[in-house]
Amino acid sequence: MDETAQRLLGSADRLSRDPETEIDWDAPVGDGYGLSPEWSTLYGTSYWDELSVDQRRELTRHESASVATTGIWFEMILQQLILRDIYDKPPRTAEFQWALTEIADECRHSIMFARATAKLVEPAYRPRLLARELGRMFKTVATGESAYAAILVAEEVLDVMQRDWMRDRRVAPLVRTVNHIHVVEESRHMVFAREETRERLASAGRGRRWVSALVIAIAADMIVSSMVSPQVYANVGLDVDRAVREARRNEHHRSLLRTSCANLMDFLGSVGLLTPAAARVYRRTGLL
Repeated sequence: MDETAQRLLGSADRLSRDPETEIDWDAPVGDGYGLSPEWSTLYGTSYWDELSVDQRRELTRHESASVATTGIWFEMILQQLILRDIYDKPPRTAEFQWALTEIADECRHSIMFARATAKLVEPAYRPRLLARELGRMFKTVATGESAYAAILVAEEVLDVMQRDWMRDRRVAPLVRTVNHIHVVEESRHMVFAREETRERLASAGRGRRWVSALVIAIAADMIVSSMVSPQVYANVGLDVDRAVREARRNEHHRSLLRTSCANLMDFLGSVGLLTPAAARVYRRTGLL
């Protein structure tokens, strides 16, 4: 693990980004989309077809802000999981120093997301109360592979979306830059989370893998279902009940998620974390 951590520290030295200086926070946001329209929860539904171009653009800006807010929420959970994990590890090791480097990355990302959402839309979003309380419990009790694989799932789901958004010229420049910075730095975090997950599972028995797999799948379900708040639809003047209903049945969106998460599911399967019970949760969430 120390060899991987040393390599990641070198990568961080060469490639770390500073949103405070690399983003022109005084520049106008412009009238671009908040995310690639194809990633909107309503794209491909009859409701989407009824919206004007301006309504579609406004909807994606609110969806983008809601997703970023969910990212902040989980990054705070992630930081506490990592800090708790390295509490009694030797500070001179590369693994310890990389863990603190990752926490510093996440702090910058959370501030970056917060500033970007404040420029993009009003009002602010937060994950629903149930998600926040379950997250509070998860960050208190999750350890080992449950913590690191949940981190991996959250980061990979965000990563596949943001890779599309950062390249899409229809998306507002501020959002593209924010996503580019996040994608570059999160790639290191995902390498670390995969290595930690493999290492923690090396001596795990069948029962422990089964429990961990289910915990990770439930965490993934909570994260994905929290990404776009129903309040988004209300704030852009849509019929909330209809929008939520059509979003939940949106096979285009589920197909996009499923395809984008294929590598993640392959990894979970390869380390024994895609048990039948966990697979049922991932199918309900739309990741499998």
